[in-house]
Amino acid sequence: MSIHIVKKEHQAVGEFNGGEIQENKPIGFPREGGELKPYSNLFYWAHAWSDNGSTIGLHPHQGFEIMSFVTEGSIEHYDTAHKEWRRLEKGAAQIIRSGSGISHSEKINAGGNMFQIWFDPNLNQSIQQPASYDDYSDEVFPVTEKNGIRTKVYRGDGSPLQMQSKGVEIVEKFMEVGEFTILLNAAKMHSIYVVNGAAEFEGQGLIQNDFAIVKEQSKLKLKVTESMQLFIISSQEKLTYKTYAESYGR
Repeated sequence: MSIHIVKKEHQAVGEFNGGEIQENKPIGFPREGGELKPYSNLFYWAHAWSDNGSTIGLHPHQGFEIMSFVTEGSIEHYDTAHKEWRRLEKGAAQIIRSGSGISHSEKINAGGNMFQIWFDPNLNQSIQQPASYDDYSDEVFPVTEKNGIRTKVYRGDGSPLQMQSKGVEIVEKFMEVGEFTILLNAAKMHSIYVVNGAAEFEGQGLIQNDFAIVKEQSKLKLKVTESMQLFIISSQEKLTYKTYAESYGR
């Protein structure tokens, strides 16, 4: 069993446009500091927000799968494949399979919050494929409720979201105050971001913007003290290919 918690103050930080967009990053770029480096097929994970709204200009990507999840408010997106701005509201998700290359621009509207997460699907293969892109609105993702836990499935059973990175499951879990048990696949590692709320487990505390990596554990017992929203990515610890980070020393 292994549980490692990374508090917000130990995560990487970033900003755009003189601070109009702020970021804390469980997995950032080397120059940004932060405790964690890429692992599994997770290369980068940023929580970004803007109080007044701001736009990140057109910039390129190759190989990686770039995923965005709107946790509050709305964002807008432009790319060189569709050549139009598209709006995503709270609860929506977007995937750019950047393949052989694509450029895009993104705007976080006033009050917007989002995750942008990069996956390494095996760049030696993905870079040979044409870029592709999909938006998914909130209502297309299945939601279930069991034992007081409401679960939204972004990637997994019943979800239409398709990605090249193998063995990835993405869910959001919502709990009110009380005691809960979250079941986990002990064969995978689980990356957990506290979007909102507070809880206690294993003698440790979790609060908003904390990040946890859980390995070799089949369940997570939480005493929720403030209504909680968790964003969880489950992935394979050992991959069948060498990642970009392993190849180039990230």
